[in-house]
Amino acid sequence: MKIFKFGGASIKDADGVKNVSEVLKITNQKNLVIVVSAMGKTTNLLEKVVAEYLNDNRNKCKEFVSEFKEYHLEILEGLFENRNHPVYEDVSKLFGKMASFLDVNKSKNHAFLYDQVVSFGELVSSTIVSAYLSEIGLKNEFLDVRKCIKTDANYRDASVDWEATQKKIQKKVSANGITITQGFLGSETTNNFTTTLGREGSDYTAAIFAYCLNAESVTIWKDVPGVLNADPRYFTQTMLLNHISYREAIELAFYGASVIHPKTLQPLQRKEIPLFVKSFLNPTAPGTCVGKGVTLDPQTSCFILKKDLVLISLSSLDFSFMMEDNIGDVFKWLHKHKMKVEMIQNSAISFSVCVNDKFNNLEALLAKLREKFSVKWNENVTLYTIRHFNTAEIKALAENKNVLLKQESKETVQLVIKE
Repeated sequence: MKIFKFGGASIKDADGVKNVSEVLKITNQKNLVIVVSAMGKTTNLLEKVVAEYLNDNRNKCKEFVSEFKEYHLEILEGLFENRNHPVYEDVSKLFGKMASFLDVNKSKNHAFLYDQVVSFGELVSSTIVSAYLSEIGLKNEFLDVRKCIKTDANYRDASVDWEATQKKIQKKVSANGITITQGFLGSETTNNFTTTLGREGSDYTAAIFAYCLNAESVTIWKDVPGVLNADPRYFTQTMLLNHISYREAIELAFYGASVIHPKTLQPLQRKEIPLFVKSFLNPTAPGTCVGKGVTLDPQTSCFILKKDLVLISLSSLDFSFMMEDNIGDVFKWLHKHKMKVEMIQNSAISFSVCVNDKFNNLEALLAKLREKFSVKWNENVTLYTIRHFNTAEIKALAENKNVLLKQESKETVQLVIKE
């Protein structure tokens, strides 16, 4: 049994879905679980639906819902000439369920609403992909992942109930044949409401299935040749990494390498299941393998950047030391306001933290911090992380830039830059 995961870029249109079928024919794997994301930028579009719904702007909300429908109907028409094909009715039912939820919902809880609405992206995409593969002779079983992956009720970033999930996956997934399911989604154990595993959680879904099924490998199909040592959108002369150890890959993911979701690697490492990152545009190329062995091949510097962060600098109002009690309060408030901490640095009387304000709670956090500290902050900063760096690279990166903070260890240097 192997696990394949296809992201939104691979199925962004009808030609993309057809290309997935070609990848499956070329790889010729008979026993597969295929995890699919929402098509293209659908998640972003459904996030707009949620935002306008909560703003009581129902006309704008309906406009985005219509755009969601039209986008997928266009893909259907590019795949199925027969408008009487059952997949049209299946997709229409999903549209109807989303509309019905928006009509009857009374909750104003953003995270709850988000998961119920955004999940339709994966449900529609997997329905279309499954139907198309069946249409061209690639027999498969459709699986609603919410019946398998059970979680707590921490909407938008749910934690997996591993014991319950493993039992259900092993019961519902056949060891033979092809199963099509959704990434990113689960359901909470008490009321079965839909949950999500965090953005880019489809990679994590693939790892969950691999762990529970003792899979031979996981392959993530991307629009890049594999894991590169830097994001080609921001860096020139990037290099393909042929092999990365689990430990190094976890380090890169922790610092924000966008190709691999941070939570994906941990279950794979526990059972030493290799992870391959390959190009769906060139499926016969070797790509990158993450697994046991050498730390990095080739041995080279790796560059990671995170944009649109906030650097918060604190000092005590009475010039007392920033000791455990003060720092403990800071982390308690960061956790309460759901700030993702990217970097910290402290001295005797100051404490700096670079955070990702993914839930737009910055103003509330700053108000709380001002009760106890002198507070300064910079918004829209960029955090550069370089693994296995050399001095010349750091000098070149910082040249003509406003470096607000620098932190260096044996293997890693981080720069917070206001660009």
